Amino acid sequence: MDDVGDEREARARSLDRSERDILALERRGFAGPGAKERAIREELGLSPVRYYQLLNALLDDTRALAHDPVTVNRLRRVREARRSER
Repeated sequence: MDDVGDEREARARSLDRSERDILALERRGFAGPGAKERAIREELGLSPVRYYQLLNALLDDTRALAHDPVTVNRLRRVREARRSER
């Protein structure tokens, strides 16, 4: 593995398994209504409310940004757009 990959992997290790699983779920697309909520419950064992609480905290975590910058930045943009609509 190259130096950049080694560094990224070391930083990503600081996220625990459940945090990495949350980001992985966010990278996926979901077909229909309720599919994502079902995956949250079945795969992660979380209620959707708790999942979104944890996800929101992850979006402000520099470790999450280092682990998956594309997903985290996309979700930050979505969150900011929703906040500005209020």
